[in-house]
Amino acid sequence: MKNFYISKSRRVRSTPFTKKIEEQGVKSYTVYNHMLLPTTFSNVNEEYLHLKKDVQVWDVSVQREIEISGKHAHQLVQLMTCRDLSKTKVGNCYYVPLIDSNGGMVNDPLIYKLEENIWRVCIADSDVLLYAKGIAAGKNLNVNIFEANIDTMAVQGPKSFKLMEDVFGNEITKLKFFKYSFYNFQNKKFLISRSGFSKQGGYEIHVDNLKAGLELYDHLFEVGRKYNIKPGAPNHAERIEGGLLSYGNDMLISDNPFECGFEKLVHLDSDVEFLGKNSLKKIWNRGIKRKLMGVKINSDTINLNNLDLLNNNKEIIGDLRSAAFSPTFKKIIGIAMVKKDYFNGKNNFSININDKLVDGEICDLPIV
Repeated sequence: MKNFYISKSRRVRSTPFTKKIEEQGVKSYTVYNHMLLPTTFSNVNEEYLHLKKDVQVWDVSVQREIEISGKHAHQLVQLMTCRDLSKTKVGNCYYVPLIDSNGGMVNDPLIYKLEENIWRVCIADSDVLLYAKGIAAGKNLNVNIFEANIDTMAVQGPKSFKLMEDVFGNEITKLKFFKYSFYNFQNKKFLISRSGFSKQGGYEIHVDNLKAGLELYDHLFEVGRKYNIKPGAPNHAERIEGGLLSYGNDMLISDNPFECGFEKLVHLDSDVEFLGKNSLKKIWNRGIKRKLMGVKINSDTINLNNLDLLNNNKEIIGDLRSAAFSPTFKKIIGIAMVKKDYFNGKNNFSININDKLVDGEICDLPIV
């Protein structure tokens, strides 16, 4: 695909790390939550291999954090998600589908319970702030809702654990997946969670002090030289292989959590109240007619202008949502929304790439 420049403006914000990453040679951006998200520094295939072998630092400040506090904070957060949050604990983060009254996907954030009445919703690419404010106003809830002044660095890759131990000490190695705690760097505390948008493992560092955050950024690269550290960005091929879904690409508000494979996070039998509960019960009872699946396409190029998956009769059986070349599989892999008759078991399809029909195979997620 041809690349085009992105014009910076007040509507497309830079991050506190933009100057740093531009000095490090960032080659391209996309726009995510009205901010600049780096996408490449060298070559996506090289970055894929490096991520699987070494360690990268990502500027993922685009993962904006909506803070909800006050007397009815828990009630509001629960209203937005079909996951039962009644037994949540401070120190944990939870992956949740946010849904609307029709059961449609609004977002799929990681939420942090900071105190009994203080939550942070670390959002994917959609305007959850306005959604939360609308529910709070409609329900007359006593809450304070705002976008927290937090910017996030992700440290990802198999060598991230040794790097973070070098910087923060042995205590951070005890942090379990989807847990968070506070760690000191130069007398400044950072909230750090064991999380991130890759399957290689790592951490996310939540920065609320700009000066300290920039110093930490530089220090990570200084200490990380022995681990072959590089700047990086979420890698589509790596995350597609791992079955990590991207809101706005793989799933939209027109999709429900069952279609997206989140049935274990939909708690219809609980006593908790959430928007869309009755809608999801109806969907569950009648069954879904389509589902997100992995695909392998026998090509090394892809044109995302033609997204239809076709059966032998040239009938549409699904639509491709995301795709990238995988250096591991030596072909295009992707995520597609596939019709019911084709998402059980392995089925073949064809897709039009540059006016040529190319064969492919439907498979499970993660892709193996």
